[in-house]
Amino acid sequence: MNTISTTSFSANGKLYTPPAKPIVVICMDGSADEYLDTTLAHDRMPNLKKMALQGYRGMVRGALPSFTNVNNSSIVTGVSPAVHGICGNFFYDVQKDQEVMMNSSEYLRADTLLAAAANAGRKVAVVTAKEKLRDILSYKLNGIAFSAEKADQAKLETHGIENAEEVIGHKTPAIYSAEASLFVLRAGVALIEKGLADFLYLSLTDYMQHTYAPDTEESLAFYEAQDIELGKMLALGAVIGATADHGMNAKVKADGSPNVLFIETMLTEKFGTGFRVICPITDPYVKHHGALGSYVAVHVENGSNINDVKNWLAQQPGITEVYDKETGCRILEQPADRTGDLFVLSARDVVVGKTAADHDLKALDGTLRSHGGRYEEMVPLVVSHPLNSLYKMKAQGDPRNFDVFDFAVNGTH
Repeated sequence: MNTISTTSFSANGKLYTPPAKPIVVICMDGSADEYLDTTLAHDRMPNLKKMALQGYRGMVRGALPSFTNVNNSSIVTGVSPAVHGICGNFFYDVQKDQEVMMNSSEYLRADTLLAAAANAGRKVAVVTAKEKLRDILSYKLNGIAFSAEKADQAKLETHGIENAEEVIGHKTPAIYSAEASLFVLRAGVALIEKGLADFLYLSLTDYMQHTYAPDTEESLAFYEAQDIELGKMLALGAVIGATADHGMNAKVKADGSPNVLFIETMLTEKFGTGFRVICPITDPYVKHHGALGSYVAVHVENGSNINDVKNWLAQQPGITEVYDKETGCRILEQPADRTGDLFVLSARDVVVGKTAADHDLKALDGTLRSHGGRYEEMVPLVVSHPLNSLYKMKAQGDPRNFDVFDFAVNGTH
C-alpha cells in the first residue's frame, strides 16, 4: 500500500492539512440541486444518499457569472474571480481590442491548490471532461492532467499519463454524451485503484443537463450511473467532496421557444450605435446553449450616458439586475480590467444575447436550457464524511462552492 502524504500546504492564504486518505473533489457540471433531489427521490443514488446521511449535504453559493470556467477556476484556487481573474469563457480584451477565449492558464492570476498539493507530496490528478479546462486546471501542476474529450491523445511528458484508455479500461467518449462525464469518474476510480493518484479533481460536463430536465429517464439513468462510481471511490477509502459550478434552468416561453433578449439590438434601437455586448458563456460547445446565458457584460463607447443606459435596461421585462462597473465588480466579485461598463443579469427563464445574427439557435440539441445568472448561482455541496465542529459551524455561514476542497481536506478529521 502506498503511503499518502499528510504534509500541510497552503494556497492563496488558506492552509490545507490533508488526512492520509485519497481526497476526491468532483465538480458535477450543471448539477442544480433538483437533479440530485429527483434522482434520490427515485431511490437511484444510494451512495450519494449514504454520503449525505453520514457526512454533509447543503446548498452553497457559486461564483458569478455562473459559468464553467469561472467556477472551476474558483474551485481549484479557493478564491473568487476578482482574485483569480477568470471571469468568463470569453471576454473583450480592451488593450488588444480583441474578443478572446479565456481558456488558457495565461489568464489565471492565482496559483492552484492542486499544484501546491503536488509540491507537498500528494499524487495529484486532474481529469476534466472538456479539453478547454485542462490548461487552466493544470497550471504549474506536477502530476496527471488530461481530458475525457482527448484521452486518447494523452502523453506522459505533457499529461503525466500515457495509454489512458488502457489504464481506465474505457474508450475516449464523444463530448456530447453522458459517457463524457462517466469516463471522468471511471478514470478517478482507476487512478486511485492503481496507486497513480491520491488527490483528485474530477470535472464533469453539463451536456446532459442542457439537454434533459431532472425528471426524464435519461437524466435519472445518468445520475444512477454516476452513483455507481461514487460507491467505488468510497469503497477505496476516499473522502469525497462534490459540488457544482452552476445550476441549470429552462430558458423558454410558454410555447417552448427560446426566451431571448438581444441586448445589443435593444440598445442600438434605443440609443444608437456604440455598444459592444459580450456573452461570457461563449465557448466551442454551441450545442449546449447557442452561446446564450443569463449574464452579459456591456461595453459603452460614450461614457456620459452610462447611467441612462443602466436605468433603461433595469426597467426592461426579463432583466433582473443591472450594475455599473464599480458596483458590479464589488457585488459580483469581478476583475475590473476584464469586464464591461455594465453588467446585465436576466430572469430565471430568460437568456440575454448580442444580436439575433450572433447566435445560431439551430445548433441547439433540443430545448434551450442554460445558466449564467443569479438563478443558477446556488448549488449543492455534499461531503462524504462527518464534518468536525468547526466546519459544521462554517456550513451554517455563507460557504461557497469553491470552499469544497477546504471542507473535504480540513473539515473531515
